[in-house]
Amino acid sequence: MKRLIFILLAFMAVACGEKPKMEGAEVKLTTTLGDITLRLSDLTPVHRDNFLQLTEEGYFDGLLFHRVIADFMIQGGDPRTRDIKGSEFDVNGEESGNPRYWEKIPAEICFPQLYHHRGALAAAREGDGVNPERKSSRTQFYIVWGRTFDAEQLGRMEQRLLSQGVTLPENVRERYMTEGGTPHLDGQYTVFGEVVEGLDIVGRIQGVATDDMDRPVEDVRILKAERVK
Repeated sequence: MKRLIFILLAFMAVACGEKPKMEGAEVKLTTTLGDITLRLSDLTPVHRDNFLQLTEEGYFDGLLFHRVIADFMIQGGDPRTRDIKGSEFDVNGEESGNPRYWEKIPAEICFPQLYHHRGALAAAREGDGVNPERKSSRTQFYIVWGRTFDAEQLGRMEQRLLSQGVTLPENVRERYMTEGGTPHLDGQYTVFGEVVEGLDIVGRIQGVATDDMDRPVEDVRILKAERVK
C-alpha cells in the first residue's frame, strides 16, 4: 500500500508541473467563424510545449473542427482533415500522414486545479479499454462548452465521479452552477489551458448544424494558429 501511495504521489507531482513557468503562453486560433485565444497552463508542461511546437510548425493551419456537439464541446486537430471537406471525413478511417502526429503523450491530469469548466482546453484521447494510462493524443484537442448544473444535479454527478476518485471542491461546483461545463470528464482527461478571448466564437461553433456523425454541415476550419504571447 505504501508503494502504491508513493507512485500516486509521484504521478501527481509530474502531472501538476515541475518545469519552469512560461507565464501563460497564449495561442490565437483564427477560424472561419472568428478568433479564439487560448492560454496554456504551466501546470501541464508536456502538453503546453507540445501545443506550442505544433503551432510553430504550422500544424493546425487548415484543419477542421471535425467533431462538434452542441452543449458539450468542439474538437479539432486531426491531421486527416486538412485537405478534405467535413462530409468526407471518417473518424474511424486509417491513420495517415506523418506518424509522429499519431503518437500519444503522457497524461498530465491536474484536477482540481484544472477542470472542465466552459472554455477549458483539453486533450482528446482513446478510451480506457485500449488506453488505460489515459495518454493524450499529440494533436487532437477539444474546447469545452457544456451546460450549467444545479446543486442536486452536481450531487448526483459527484456520486458517479467517486468511482474515479474525484470529488468536486466548492469553487469548482460554483463555477459549474454559474458558468457551466462538463464535470463528468474531470479526472479522466488532461485539461491544459483555457479560452481567454473568443468564448463567444466557441459558442457559435458549438451551435452550428451537424450531421449524424457530429460533423459540421458547413466546414469550420482553423485558418491559422499563432503564438501571441
